[in-house]
Amino acid sequence: MTSAPFAARIVRCPTCGGESLYAPSNLYRPFCSARCKNNDFGAWATESYRVEPSETSEDSEDRDEDSHR
Repeated sequence: MTSAPFAARIVRCPTCGGESLYAPSNLYRPFCSARCKNNDFGAWATESYRVEPSETSEDSEDRDEDSHR
């Protein structure tokens, strides 16, 4: 079974919102340029982007036990 060739498409650049070619020929994909790619990397490196931790069931059980003491 052979895979279908990669179909190039236009997507929105995550940094600037402009058009970006999503194809192997775009070395910065999904970004539109090196500048946008580096700006995004810099935001992660300076912790401007954060993923909030989700509460696990263990966390809620610990909190419930603490409130009963």
